[in-house]
Amino acid sequence: MALEEHSGELRDPDSDVNQQPDYARNAVRSIRDDIFVAVGICTHLGCVPNYEPDGRAEVKHALFFCPCHGSKFDLAGRVFKGVPAPTNLIIPPHQYLGNNVLEIGSDATTS
Repeated sequence: MALEEHSGELRDPDSDVNQQPDYARNAVRSIRDDIFVAVGICTHLGCVPNYEPDGRAEVKHALFFCPCHGSKFDLAGRVFKGVPAPTNLIIPPHQYLGNNVLEIGSDATTS
């Protein structure tokens, strides 16, 4: 499923609340569109969302689902409307040191 297809179901589809570095302010909220890097902690109460490759009964596409309180995030870490989580998942500073080496916690602007 293309990320744009469910934008109307999201609380902050354009990531207006700044939860990501400037280089991840794009449709996939990532440097590379084939790898997603996020802090895997629900923005509601700090639980750990599960990856649900087949979605759930109410959402028929892959997502991250927090089993504790029911928050749902799409594959760009954007939160759905009507769930307890107030904001999208946080995208940490990160950079690629090579094609197969990812450094999390620093980037060209912080190192």
